[in-house]
Amino acid sequence: MKRLSDELTVSPQMPLEAIDEIAKAGFKTIICNRPDGEDPGQPSFSEIAAKAEAAGIKAIFQPVASGNVSDADADAFAANLASAPKPIFAYCRSGTRCTILWSLANAGQMPAGDIIKAAAEAGYDMGPLAPRIAARG
Repeated sequence: MKRLSDELTVSPQMPLEAIDEIAKAGFKTIICNRPDGEDPGQPSFSEIAAKAEAAGIKAIFQPVASGNVSDADADAFAANLASAPKPIFAYCRSGTRCTILWSLANAGQMPAGDIIKAAAEAGYDMGPLAPRIAARG
C-alpha cells in the first residue's frame, strides 16, 4: 500500500483476504482500475465488491486498459475521488495505473511538481507524464 495523499492510497492487486485489513485500516471506498480477466486467477470485481460491501466499504469499478489511460478515464477518476467516501484505496496490477489516473485527475488542482513528487515518494515515476499533467492543468 502506497499513500499518494491523505485521501488516496494505491496498491497492486490484493487478495480477497486483504479486504478485512483494508476495512480495519479505515478505508471507506475501494476503486478497482483493473479490467476483469486481465491476469489468470485475479479475483473478479464482483468478488471484490461483495467482500468489500460485507465489510462496509463502497466498491467502485472503473476498469482502465493498461498503458491506455485516456483523459476521459482521468476525468472519471477525478469524479470518483470527489464523490466517494474517504479515505479511498485504489488498486490495479501494480498501482501505476491508479497513480497515473490520480496524477492526471489532480492536474490543475496541484502544481505538477507536487504531483510528481508525491508519486515518486510512493515509488512511482510520473516524470515522463509531466508534459501531459502540465497540459491538463
